[in-house]
Amino acid sequence: MDMMYKSVIIFLLVFVAMSCDRSSRKDAGDLVYWSSNNGGEIEFARWAVDTWNNQNQVLVSYQPIPEGQTSEEILLAAVVAGTTPDIYSNIWQGAVEFYRVSDVLVAMDTLDGFMEFLKERCDSATIAEITADDGHIYQFPWKINPIMTIYNKNLIKEIGLSDPPKTYSSFLRAAEAFQKDQDGDGYVDQWFGNTSVKLAWHQRLFNFYPLYLAASGGMPLIKDGKAHFNNRFAVEAFRFLQTMYENNYFSKQSQSAGQDLFVAQKYATKWTGPWEIQYLDRFTGDDFEYDFYHIPVPDGHKGPIYTYCDPKNMVIFNTCKNPQAAFEFIKSMTTTEADLKFLNLTNQLPRRKNLSDLPSYKPYFSRNPKMETFVKQAEHIKGVGNSEVMTEILDIISQEYEACVLYQMKSPEEAIADAERTVNVLLRVES
Repeated sequence: MDMMYKSVIIFLLVFVAMSCDRSSRKDAGDLVYWSSNNGGEIEFARWAVDTWNNQNQVLVSYQPIPEGQTSEEILLAAVVAGTTPDIYSNIWQGAVEFYRVSDVLVAMDTLDGFMEFLKERCDSATIAEITADDGHIYQFPWKINPIMTIYNKNLIKEIGLSDPPKTYSSFLRAAEAFQKDQDGDGYVDQWFGNTSVKLAWHQRLFNFYPLYLAASGGMPLIKDGKAHFNNRFAVEAFRFLQTMYENNYFSKQSQSAGQDLFVAQKYATKWTGPWEIQYLDRFTGDDFEYDFYHIPVPDGHKGPIYTYCDPKNMVIFNTCKNPQAAFEFIKSMTTTEADLKFLNLTNQLPRRKNLSDLPSYKPYFSRNPKMETFVKQAEHIKGVGNSEVMTEILDIISQEYEACVLYQMKSPEEAIADAERTVNVLLRVES
């Protein structure tokens, strides 16, 4: 049998089984909750569900999102099959508008106590960011992983720097000084940095987009229903990246399983999130010294330096028969105490205001001082805009990224202008 048909049949059988299981639980009056497959989040979800079920009559049935190629594909398949959970806690913020216009989400601001609880937890900028074009709110902000620059302290010192380079020009100078052919075979085998060369749309969220946000003071990609990124900030971000690859300061190698060239000290820097801390502390020794700082900015940059925060949020699907109870469960998962539990188990930041000022959180940050850098960065973060075609927008940018940044087939000005033109066609903007 053709492999594609086998996959389709297996996929359908999985969702039939899920549908039957969900139906039986719904008949029992339970809420169905899915989390991500991350180990720490699974532990937190089990704690949250057990705590809730011990105190409430409406019970919650829990499972991690079923295995698949990506959680986004599994969730979309569940929507199509009508097997969505009541609550899902790992939705990418950029996908919410797609589900909103598909009319499969509950407007959470219509639920009793939602806005009061949201305002108590989040600042006005966050609330504005998650508000849909129709004025309602269909997602609850939960967690963030701000993208920053990690650097190897010893390697930076080797090129005579006491601090890491923070502007485009200083970054390029450091890269030129660092580049090495260690074995003398005529090929560079030590690079100043690395970022993904994969063309999947989501990879641009971890290189181009943080650079754009940092340079522009947090400007959106889309505004008033059309492309808003054909500006000097996007052009210079492309030019900076293009120069890094053109001069072989960044490696084009794709990291293979079991090989981490940052740990092997072949790279001095990369752009990453707080998840790197636990990993590096596990797989490196005391002599491996590293730290984090902001995303590089153009020379002469003024004002706060923003970055992408990789937000994942909670939603309630409109298949839920008791959305008010679903919100009360979400509320129980996101109190100050629950967020601290989540922070301890996952080392991911809850998206709440005044994190550094909460007395009960101070022992955690004393034990995990590198996380304080991310807390400070969390004062200047952005998610992505509210567009039902955000993945397609990022895919268009990624295609121009390939042509300009990786292969120098276009100038930054041409690539950004072409991306703007294509995005506006996608958005049906009249010329």
